[in-house]
Amino acid sequence: MKILTAAYVLTMNAQNECIQNGAVLIDGDRIKEVGPLVQLTQRYPEVLIEHYPQALLMPGLINTHCHSGLLRGTAEGLPVWDWLQQFIDPMHRVLTPDDAKIASYLCYAEALLSGTTTIVDMWRYMDGSAEAAKALGIRAILVPYVAEHPDHHYFETLTSNEALINRWHQQANWRIQVWVGLEHLFYAEAAALKRIKKLCHDYQTGFHTHSNESQFDVQENLRRSGVRPIESLQKLGLLDVPKTLLAHCVWADANEIQILKRHAVGVAHNPISNMKLASGAAPVVEMLRQGVAVGLGTDGEKENNNLDMFEEMKTASLLAKFSNLDAAALDSWSVCQMATRQGAKALGMQNTIGSLEAGKFADLIAVNIATPRMTPLIDHGKLFNLHTNLVHAVQGQDVVMTMVAGQIVVENGRLVNADIQALIGQANQAAPRLFERRDRWFAKQGKTVNELQREES
Repeated sequence: MKILTAAYVLTMNAQNECIQNGAVLIDGDRIKEVGPLVQLTQRYPEVLIEHYPQALLMPGLINTHCHSGLLRGTAEGLPVWDWLQQFIDPMHRVLTPDDAKIASYLCYAEALLSGTTTIVDMWRYMDGSAEAAKALGIRAILVPYVAEHPDHHYFETLTSNEALINRWHQQANWRIQVWVGLEHLFYAEAAALKRIKKLCHDYQTGFHTHSNESQFDVQENLRRSGVRPIESLQKLGLLDVPKTLLAHCVWADANEIQILKRHAVGVAHNPISNMKLASGAAPVVEMLRQGVAVGLGTDGEKENNNLDMFEEMKTASLLAKFSNLDAAALDSWSVCQMATRQGAKALGMQNTIGSLEAGKFADLIAVNIATPRMTPLIDHGKLFNLHTNLVHAVQGQDVVMTMVAGQIVVENGRLVNADIQALIGQANQAAPRLFERRDRWFAKQGKTVNELQREES
């Protein structure tokens, strides 16, 4: 056992309890007790104490929707469906397993360094992603980028998804889960949709897809099936599997929000991606008011362009205020909950992660409070501002320690299990080769990316 202590312990329990001179007792991969340091040292006098005197301890952040990738800064200036056709789908046609593994190593490292302890990653060739998660120490829900449609034959398949479940589900001391994935409803035929439901039930695992991301998404679904996307998912029985997590839900209407509530569907809110791709502002305030579990996601490096969940927290709050014309919308406590406890609930993992409470996994981070961004820090009374500073001022670089399942994986702001500069070097070597292969594919089609862009405009 060991005790971690800091100037503050922000538990993110149901009362959002903040303990001055607090401590967390860790036994193996679990939290055994949380309370004032003096209380825990009296009760466990022989246990080693690790001090973080200029930091606060809080639950690790939960990124409920991400895509590993190597396209950062190279896929810009288009709405989501044009962006997919011109940048993303061509990349998938030429992606290699080595590219995919390098991307996951880099993205998981970036996540850990900025305080994310659990990540939901929809990606390709995910044996490499599983190896990266196991090696770096992150808690990962791996969701293959599945398409079962002749027009999208270059993605993962349900057969490869099932194989990944058999190889990696609940491995690495339960840190790795494998869910059933689908890029989008449009990327699957009827038989595949039935198989998705069966796989989820057979393996008692979750299902994750994009839904209601853009107006085109809704309009096209109405044209094809006569109902809205979430209504389609309900009719297909894909909201009645052990757990369903939907990314975006920007254009969910009132009836669809009620469907999400009835089926206990989790939502991954991606405010920066939704702003960058001009998708819109999701009705997050209403979803939360109705009791829908809404977590936060960065989306991928290409549509964000970083995986800093603290930045995502700030943007979520600001976007809600702006879109609702209400400065009180999505207050700091609500956003902290979305990044922790609500995110865990969206994944169906509220009993194991998301807050610092006895019995839960020891997934926690230490955030430096001796910075201008956390100053002034007022820890009592009506002006208490610790949570507000976390949401509106802190950056991922302020994380000094990250622990997952009782193991420190970032210490003093450095990765413990890998050399970040080596990972950066590998990515910088792999990306140009990926772009060259994509250019060759475009050349075979007789078009360039710039020509496609001109046609769209």
